[in-house]
Amino acid sequence: MDTDNLIAHARARFDHAAAKRVLKEKYQGKLTFAFGGGMWKAGPDLITLLRGRSEIDIVLLDLYENPVRVNAPQLLQQAEHRWKEQMTAWLIEYEELNRNR
Repeated sequence: MDTDNLIAHARARFDHAAAKRVLKEKYQGKLTFAFGGGMWKAGPDLITLLRGRSEIDIVLLDLYENPVRVNAPQLLQQAEHRWKEQMTAWLIEYEELNRNR
């Protein structure tokens, strides 16, 4: 390989890594949602916590460490919906990014 090819290859890898970071930041932000007077981040931690609770109304700390009384089944439904929606969209964009690489 000559120097030009090495430089082009290095730039392509850097651009791909940067695009992946931007994509991650984009979808991490979309996982945040408001519910019941608090801000929540949909993810495995919140979903697992809510699935493990038998109470209907519970008090949880939101993203800003504020105690919020919420309806657990409704919050779980919102969190699961947001998680599935954003992970699917992220996967589609990620696969497209890899195809265009």
